[in-house]
Amino acid sequence: MFTPAAATVNGAGGAGSGPRLTPFSASSTINVGHRKAGPKRGNGNTAGNRAARSDKVEQSTGWRIDDRHGATEVRVRLLIAIPVFNEQKYLGRVLDKVRQFHPDILVVDDGSTDDTPKILSGRKDVAVIRHDANLGYGQSLIDAFDHACRQRYDWVITMDCDEQHEPEMIPEFVRLIQSDQWDVISGSRYLKPTCEDDLPPEDRRSINARITRVLNEMFGLGLTDAFCGYKAHRVCAMRKLELDVTGYAFPMQFWPQVWHQGLRVTEIPVRLIYNDPTRHFGGKLDDADHRLRHYLDVLNNEVKRLSIPAGPDGAAARRAAREACGCSE
Repeated sequence: MFTPAAATVNGAGGAGSGPRLTPFSASSTINVGHRKAGPKRGNGNTAGNRAARSDKVEQSTGWRIDDRHGATEVRVRLLIAIPVFNEQKYLGRVLDKVRQFHPDILVVDDGSTDDTPKILSGRKDVAVIRHDANLGYGQSLIDAFDHACRQRYDWVITMDCDEQHEPEMIPEFVRLIQSDQWDVISGSRYLKPTCEDDLPPEDRRSINARITRVLNEMFGLGLTDAFCGYKAHRVCAMRKLELDVTGYAFPMQFWPQVWHQGLRVTEIPVRLIYNDPTRHFGGKLDDADHRLRHYLDVLNNEVKRLSIPAGPDGAAARRAAREACGCSE
């Protein structure tokens, strides 16, 4: 399933270490529509169905039964997970903004060396996973999925902490979650471009476009943005994935496994924002050519690891992977 890192985990009620996670005290649920009624549980109040459509995600617990229609309003637990690394400039503002839309927040601090840990230590309204060293963006997501699974959340929305993912979009993700039709709801900065969009660094846009095209040719996912980190994930679907790519190449493992497991994917338009075009990946990944080769190598290795079967679909996937990275069998 997941390969969580050894980390310190703080919740609203205490602290622990290693794989033991401390649950956060807040608990909010959202309505995901009507299903055939089972045994009655909860207090029978149906007002949450209307409130869940408001701009804020309603806080409540339990199941709701609509006796008039003989159907159950299924209510699920939602977590907002935010990976951070040296985000002292944005952290406080982002957390305050996110809490306007949803109270259950997990921050995964990937070994920050600025004042990020100090800021988080003063926040009693979020759960925190702390990496003692910088383990990578992918590892932060893996740990967020693991935490959501252990704490029995049903959905987790991941978003960045650099004010490039707008918390105002959380209700839009929730509306698609409520449809109960998808396993992955992926933000896309290129699905519906607007005049308000920023211009991305050229190398990032070109690499994104090429990788997105390759993934679509291999797996028919119909993506427009392979790298956007603003996503909603059904936790039980994430449990099917074997994720261990710890760095920025995480999507190169994520998308093949999503396809391999037959997960249902849709995209949602989000605004293209680049507050700091000078931000860098670090090390060799700052070289665009090296970064592209690295992504394609990880993708090709994942295709091989999944042992995509013989046949038209499998042959097409393997051929696209070989052609993309210039390798052979």
